[in-house]
Amino acid sequence: MIKTVIIEDEKLARDVIKAYLKTHEDVEVVGECANGFEGVKLIHEKDPDLVFLDIQMPKLTGFEMLELLEKQPVIIFSTAYDEFAIKAFEKNTADYLLKPYRQDRFDEAVDKARQRLTSSTGSTVVQRLIDEHHASVEVLDRIVIRSGNKIIILGLESIEYFEAQDDYVAIFSEGNKYLKQLRMKYLETALPGDLFVRVHRSYIVAVDQIDKIEAYTKDSYLAILKNGEKIPVSRSGYQTLKERLHF
Repeated sequence: MIKTVIIEDEKLARDVIKAYLKTHEDVEVVGECANGFEGVKLIHEKDPDLVFLDIQMPKLTGFEMLELLEKQPVIIFSTAYDEFAIKAFEKNTADYLLKPYRQDRFDEAVDKARQRLTSSTGSTVVQRLIDEHHASVEVLDRIVIRSGNKIIILGLESIEYFEAQDDYVAIFSEGNKYLKQLRMKYLETALPGDLFVRVHRSYIVAVDQIDKIEAYTKDSYLAILKNGEKIPVSRSGYQTLKERLHF
């Protein structure tokens, strides 16, 4: 049996999926919920093979939810109007259902999901979609973190700095440190330029957290933050700071 979870904020849409699944005897619905917070917990508890996932949901979007999963099931996305998502899905051969959809289109999506389950390519496709989504984001306004069993939404105003750590980025906020699998290049592009500056290949700092800049060596400096943290600043980072802070 294909264990399946439905994550969709509209009850009618969940009911349609369950009705259409009645013709697929090898698919078992083991849980359903109406938002991304519950969705992360449900996937962790049920470990489904297949997830029907709405993109636009309250609290967390479908993409934000996927970023929090340690193991990626095969996903069939649903959307009513997300133009970017449709283009990304077509490019990456992931399947999506454009609302409203008919039984024959639904059956086609389930058949493709079966193929991905046997080929073990589902997680790769999802990761490519997350990367495509990151590339499409013009300006970040928040970052969603999973810390143990908690889901934390960090407003940018609470973040002091970012530090690259292997395949992850450490996010420092109000005395706490969080790890998230992100690329520094993505953050450099997506964070508001008037609020954050990349001062070093491994550091991005909130401008309003900088207390002063001190010389460290002939070609490098230190940014002393208001909380006392000392952040290395490269020569190029120093030039960028001079432009941003007008000193």
